[in-house]
Amino acid sequence: MHDAKILITGPTGQVAAPLALALARDNEVWGIARFTDHRARETLQQAGIRCETVNLAAGDFSALPADFDYVINLAVAKSGRWDKDLAANAESVGLLMAHCREAKALLHCSSAAVYDPPDDEPRTERSALGDNHKPMLPTYSISKIAGEVVARTMARALDLPTVIARLNVPYGDNGGWPFFHMEMMLAGTPIPVPPGGPARYNPIHEDDVIATVPKLLAAASVPATTVNWCGEQTVSLQEWCTFIGELVGREPEFVESDQALRGGPTDVTLMNELVGGTSVDWRDGIRRMVAAFHPELVRA
Repeated sequence: MHDAKILITGPTGQVAAPLALALARDNEVWGIARFTDHRARETLQQAGIRCETVNLAAGDFSALPADFDYVINLAVAKSGRWDKDLAANAESVGLLMAHCREAKALLHCSSAAVYDPPDDEPRTERSALGDNHKPMLPTYSISKIAGEVVARTMARALDLPTVIARLNVPYGDNGGWPFFHMEMMLAGTPIPVPPGGPARYNPIHEDDVIATVPKLLAAASVPATTVNWCGEQTVSLQEWCTFIGELVGREPEFVESDQALRGGPTDVTLMNELVGGTSVDWRDGIRRMVAAFHPELVRA
């Protein structure tokens, strides 16, 4: 992407920050958030990103211009409060789309957490939805489902090409779920896992997130396109924790818990048709992540 005016919500987040920095090299990038982390804001501004303080839950975008070419909605609220999280994850989607109705395309980042977890078969975009993350994040799955509904509705109402991408375990040099597992191992904290077999996912490295964004925007349509956004390799939580342990010289301790997430592998068929495959092998990506945070511990 070159010479485009792009709005990114939540640009200080784990997924959005590296994407915003990458896009800012060749585009005019604006970022909106509450910006409670002043150092994160300074990093973005030094890269040429225009940062504006906006509370998405309030839904007031009147201080922003409306002439963006592309909108990438990566903001997310996980407060556990229903009023706040529904406002930030769903209501604000419609209000933002109404403000940016002349955009060429909008990418709304959803999550594989919207899928119901009845078994360990990879979920296609037509699989049943449900309250997947209730044990860990009580408002998350339902508010993300609500956000998808709002995005689909507004795409039709505004004739705004939209793509809804269901992200599955993003990670990289800026962190992610495997990072937290690494820190738990280093602290000697047991890692909860569901009873039964391995908890499988399709983790996607930030390099592949960045590489696929232009193609996802190109796939935006009316009615909205919904697609899984994930790595091609299916990996269990137990596998990546064991690999991390080998790198840092710690053996993970797993503890079975009924409150642990069961896993959520996702089907890559439609993603491959729309944007192609991913390129970062999960072991290479994990090794890079570990080296970024703890270079002194990574074994050759």
